[in-house]
Amino acid sequence: MLNKIKILSLATLIFAMTSCQDDFLDTVPTDSVTPAVALADEASMQNVLNGIHRGLYSQSQTILPGGDSQRAGEHYWVPMGDALSGGLIHSADANNLGWRTTMQWDDHTLETSLTNEILWYHRYNIILHANLIIQRIDQGDLTETPTLLAIKGQAYTYRAYALLSLVQHYSKGYLIGNPSTDPGVPVILEPQTTGPRGNVQAVYDQIGSDLNAAIAAFENAAPRSTGSDPALKSQLNINVAYGLKARWALSKGDWQTAADAAVAARNGFPLMSEADWKSGFNTTSLPEVIWGSNVIGTETTFFRSYFYLMCNTFAGSQNRSNPKIADRRIVDAIPDTDYRKDVFLIDAPNTNSSASNGEGGWANNTNPLYTTQDEFNAAAASIRSQYGMLSNQNLHPYMHVKMLQKQPGTIEPDDIIYMRTSEMYLIEAEAKAMLNDVTGAQNALKPLGEERDSAYDVTIYDTKEKLMEHIKFQRAVELWGEGFGFTDKIRWDEGIDHAANGGSGAAAILYQDAFQVDKPSINSDWIFKIPQAEINANPDISPSDQN
Repeated sequence: MLNKIKILSLATLIFAMTSCQDDFLDTVPTDSVTPAVALADEASMQNVLNGIHRGLYSQSQTILPGGDSQRAGEHYWVPMGDALSGGLIHSADANNLGWRTTMQWDDHTLETSLTNEILWYHRYNIILHANLIIQRIDQGDLTETPTLLAIKGQAYTYRAYALLSLVQHYSKGYLIGNPSTDPGVPVILEPQTTGPRGNVQAVYDQIGSDLNAAIAAFENAAPRSTGSDPALKSQLNINVAYGLKARWALSKGDWQTAADAAVAARNGFPLMSEADWKSGFNTTSLPEVIWGSNVIGTETTFFRSYFYLMCNTFAGSQNRSNPKIADRRIVDAIPDTDYRKDVFLIDAPNTNSSASNGEGGWANNTNPLYTTQDEFNAAAASIRSQYGMLSNQNLHPYMHVKMLQKQPGTIEPDDIIYMRTSEMYLIEAEAKAMLNDVTGAQNALKPLGEERDSAYDVTIYDTKEKLMEHIKFQRAVELWGEGFGFTDKIRWDEGIDHAANGGSGAAAILYQDAFQVDKPSINSDWIFKIPQAEINANPDISPSDQN
């Protein structure tokens, strides 16, 4: 791996990322921490795990030598999935943190880009520390307690999570390529070592092995604590392992495994009510959340956060000048009986004179609802008041209010949600549909559909083709803004066309080459470039290995 990873010490990890390490650091100088000391017992290993948890959302320069303040882990990677796929639409020009460059596909297609390097580096950093924990436990001199098994399960789950992320971004999609020959990513099982790319199949095999090992450990492990504290769900458990297994199996077409794992993953996590669904997706304490990061203010993510990049109540220039909107083709198709439609403000006045569609400001108003400037201004004031936006925050038709801050109009970062029950219902439904089990797919969709839509009738989707079209729609609505669009399109081998069927609402002048993108089976730009720094540092990867 990158030289930076090879020299990263556990002292750096524990000092920078762990929230409960004060006593440890009081007794052991940080410059003398070694794996033998840092992993001496369960408490020390849990500290390292807590560091990995914190590393999911910390600014990268605080945890990774050579990191950069412009990337704060999942704050960037989660919404990136929908920004790249065209679901999370920019309404105006704003390139803070390179967010426009990412959206325009001018970032991941460049081998020297910050996104390519930090994502690669971050995932292998997770693998490094998971390997250290696994290696320490495998020495066999520690008593196998339920607590130790929980730590072991988390380490295996994290390694699988990182490898799945890497292979889905830096390799060709499993279902659209030739896994046995397509270049994969290095599978590193020993701490501080390097390796060649291998093939996609080998990576997927290792992920499956790791998830099975995690589940076996979790079955006899101490359960994750429960309660109202959102920090509890930062710890991984058997549900998270099953959820990742469902994603892994779905991405490789192992439909029955995907369906079974999805059912297991959501056990104990009921679907959210309308009130919960509309509450802002800003806390992992929501009943449907299986896994997420409880973001603490001391990490100072603020203007680097998930909510900064895509929440329209955040008091930052990224959204003040560039309200994020949804694809109007999807929003218009949501039935009026479905309460999810309420979080997309179809008739919000376009107050932004810099809007890329050229319709910003009263002088350019095209909405017949507003016949006078007073009506236009009153509508804008009402929306800002209702959602706690500041007076200088611009509005745009089809803007979303799905993600809302706990304290709107501030720069507070709020939590990041990684896995929910709804996704698991949708995975089960898709897997059953692909198995031609129409009844099974309908039964999987029914609880979710009936909770969200008072007039929902699953029986009208009575063929595999109808079910798949509907499942794609449900994923686009239910999981909007949660980062699944990029991998969904790869799995379904679908391109991007903002102009088709009346248009998405995106402006061609802003989106440029990303306005229309060929499907991934024929377009290698869907594969992230291997960082040039990795090619320079890793003797097992040469320029000929570049995507």
